[in-house]
Amino acid sequence: MKKTLLGLALSAATALAYAAMPVPAYVTAAVADSARPTADTQRDADRKPAELIAFAGIKPGDKVIDLIPGEGYFTRIFSKVVGPQGHVYAVVPKSMAEARPKALDPIKAMAVTYGNTSLMVEPYDQLGAPSSLDVVWTSQNYHDIYGAVSVFAVKGNSGPDEAAKLDAAAFKSLKPGGVFVVVDHAAEPNSGGRDASTLHRIDPATVIEQVQAAGFVLEARSDLLGNPEDAHDKLIFAPEIKGHTDKFVLKFRKPL
Repeated sequence: MKKTLLGLALSAATALAYAAMPVPAYVTAAVADSARPTADTQRDADRKPAELIAFAGIKPGDKVIDLIPGEGYFTRIFSKVVGPQGHVYAVVPKSMAEARPKALDPIKAMAVTYGNTSLMVEPYDQLGAPSSLDVVWTSQNYHDIYGAVSVFAVKGNSGPDEAAKLDAAAFKSLKPGGVFVVVDHAAEPNSGGRDASTLHRIDPATVIEQVQAAGFVLEARSDLLGNPEDAHDKLIFAPEIKGHTDKFVLKFRKPL
């Protein structure tokens, strides 16, 4: 038990060191890109993209999956960071694409604008990008998969099973030493996935346990998006907490 607590403490210290390190110029330039929509840049203060990308270690030439990209907030930045020698795969789950085909339109348009970006529609157990990926990234989505929320649900399968399949697919798609980053809304400690489908939150310990079971090693965790004032008892869309929930940032690595 003491060793486990020590390991978590060391991981936390490492994460804080990452968060405090200078943001590379290529990340700063990508975030400052004038082509980014105003709706995106207005969210930067809350989402802290430059610091998160520095924490993840995404760099020019990398091959990155942006899993469940929404309207492409991070996809756009990743595309600029990795540059012409890299590639970004915006991956949308098959269940979501079938339920909301129009939701793919922003990413389709982005794939035309950014020559190093591709849209891929895949089931959770298949990430069809090359098996030499440097980074798999998912932001504020893991709880939806785990909780089988609406369009994230796969008929006849449980959410936890689908999340486990996703973790295994991420592991397979990454090159040895590759990184899997999970950002999500924190739930009450020791609550597991209880609030995943209701409050849209998940206990980070549950994510850590499940991702480690796929073979990953937890390298670091960061409180960059933490909010100690969040009591973890409200729906993330509640007006008094929306955009300011307590979020965890986990960085896992595939062993060499």
